[in-house]
Amino acid sequence: MQKFYQIAGHCFSICGEDLLPAVESMAGFAPFETDTSTPSFSFIESDDVPHHTEIQYTFCHEGVSAVFGRHSSGHLLTMTPEDEPSLHLWSNDGEDMVKVTGNFSVRILNYALWVGYGLMTVPRKTVAIHSSCIVKDGGAVLFLGESGTGKSTHTRLWREHIEGAYLLNDDSPIIRLVDGVPTVFGSPWSGKTPCYRNLSYPIRGFIRLSQAPYNKIHRLSVLNAIGALLPSCPPAFAYDEKLQDYICDTLSDMISSVPVFHLECLPDAAAAELSYSTIFKK
Repeated sequence: MQKFYQIAGHCFSICGEDLLPAVESMAGFAPFETDTSTPSFSFIESDDVPHHTEIQYTFCHEGVSAVFGRHSSGHLLTMTPEDEPSLHLWSNDGEDMVKVTGNFSVRILNYALWVGYGLMTVPRKTVAIHSSCIVKDGGAVLFLGESGTGKSTHTRLWREHIEGAYLLNDDSPIIRLVDGVPTVFGSPWSGKTPCYRNLSYPIRGFIRLSQAPYNKIHRLSVLNAIGALLPSCPPAFAYDEKLQDYICDTLSDMISSVPVFHLECLPDAAAAELSYSTIFKK
């Protein structure tokens, strides 16, 4: 059993009697199916699970504990829900293949596929960035910030108060350069908002949000711009020197031609109008 998908211009296959039906059950992937049969990489089932030789990142969330790091010749992610079997996902250095086995529960498989996609595409100068992305007049703006800072609220305010604005993705759009143009793509990973658009747009700007009792926006220097974007990139990759270098290279290419702003704001229409006018009415 095999199907092909294309996300941010990268075609890949998903194979396996258990893996493929699990992916097909996730609504986010259907819009990204493709007839293209020349994948750049593949996800397959395998039972030959390696062991961690280096732990780089751990987290616990909603009853799931996860460990990411290195095995003897590549990367390995293990996710273990409370009182359930583990899921294992790994890749080998130099191979265009991600192997998966174990618990294919949708709530953990979705995140594991996101990590596997990142392992294959970060070296291809492609980064999934934690943000809410709005589109207006054929250009995209990405709003970044820690959980709870109001990314989704701000893009909702755009949709309510700025005519023609609509959401591309509410959690993990994909960014890369296409023919030298910084571009953002929709993805199957949109958090709690089911917004799975197989579309892409040139990036007009990045805006990092923070809450304040007033509305104020200013453009960041190159150094501060990198510092504003990096925390929104895959956290598990931050502790792997090679993966982090790929990410920093991609971000550097982005900010050479795309402005990055810091918006201190209230959750009101005036804040949305301020960010809109800064990006689109220059």
